[in-house]
Amino acid sequence: MSTQPLRIGLFGFGVVGQGLYHVLQQTDGVQTEVVRICVKDKEKPRTIAPQRFTFSSDDILLDPNIDVVVELIDDADDAFDIVRRAMRLGKAVVSANKKLIATRLQELLDLQQETGVPFLYEASTGGSIPIIRNLEEYYDTDHLKSIEGIVNGTTNYILSALHASTSPSYQDALSQAQALGFAESDPTSDTEGFDAAYKTTILATHGFGVVAHPSAVVRRGIAAVRGFDIDVALRHWRTIKLVSRIVRDGDTISLLTLPAFVSRNNQLAHVSGANNAIAVTAEYSDVQCLFGKGAGSLPTASAVVSDLSKIQGNYRYAYGRLKRSAGLTLDQRVTVSVYVRASDEQLDALPFTSVQTDHRDVEGRYIIGSIRLDALQQSTAFIDREAFVALYLED
Repeated sequence: MSTQPLRIGLFGFGVVGQGLYHVLQQTDGVQTEVVRICVKDKEKPRTIAPQRFTFSSDDILLDPNIDVVVELIDDADDAFDIVRRAMRLGKAVVSANKKLIATRLQELLDLQQETGVPFLYEASTGGSIPIIRNLEEYYDTDHLKSIEGIVNGTTNYILSALHASTSPSYQDALSQAQALGFAESDPTSDTEGFDAAYKTTILATHGFGVVAHPSAVVRRGIAAVRGFDIDVALRHWRTIKLVSRIVRDGDTISLLTLPAFVSRNNQLAHVSGANNAIAVTAEYSDVQCLFGKGAGSLPTASAVVSDLSKIQGNYRYAYGRLKRSAGLTLDQRVTVSVYVRASDEQLDALPFTSVQTDHRDVEGRYIIGSIRLDALQQSTAFIDREAFVALYLED
């Protein structure tokens, strides 16, 4: 293990970047020096001395005294250029950019093979929850059956607010999330499930050895949820959550990110606010659930610092599942139980294999039944932004 301080070049000084800088000044768990911080906005006021900042990526990437690049910017394309250049220049990289990792993962795997330098990204998935390293290490010798969880704090905050006794409207709940910094001014990535789908593919790689593009995830967000749906869920002793789910069946896996009616007997039903929780089911260790802060400045920074500590110890991901999972393929032809609230025409067109409930009243109509996932994805109800589709998870 190296005893020399890591000399860091930091890209981005937003919420997470500032949190990281703060944590690095306080922790004694890893010795570091932030040499330079690269930002875009020359006019934005900063909380530390201006001489620490640069507006040219070359000032970091071409500095031979910088050991590690920490990438904390929003733009996935710019981030990829930074990461690629840094790794080819022999610098280890830590990133929190889930879109970058999910959409360019095969290229990033090839870069790691080409350069031999570490690329770590624990902060990309689950905030402060150490799920990637646990999948890499603790679960590496177990046979995983499924990974299921709440991996987006914004949607969980909104849905928690909608379930409260004095529940606001969806728009009011979203505005609350934005005011508290949990949601962006454009919340689409969160509320339409893109963010959670990115994380789903990252979990699939480390848990099952499958590299899948986020477009392969059967995905819907929460923007169509209405008070009617919340009331139905409560009557069924359930809570609506946005759930990411990876299930293995023999030599195939299915990937989805969908709202879900979660039984109150399921620990995920009790995850409130902006928190995350991820349950891993394995053949030997059975079911274990990791719970923690899924977002925020300091929780996310803590995951970045943990990666920096591992780099100081010459750690890198082994990707053992990738090497052992040849032949495991993606298959969305699995049967799932769902709740669908839609028009009569849309509901009647759905090819349910069985129907448990077909309820209609003056406020609307919904069906709870079983259907093949690929058929659901292709239906007009799934495509209609006003209809609400959710998994109906068993107890």
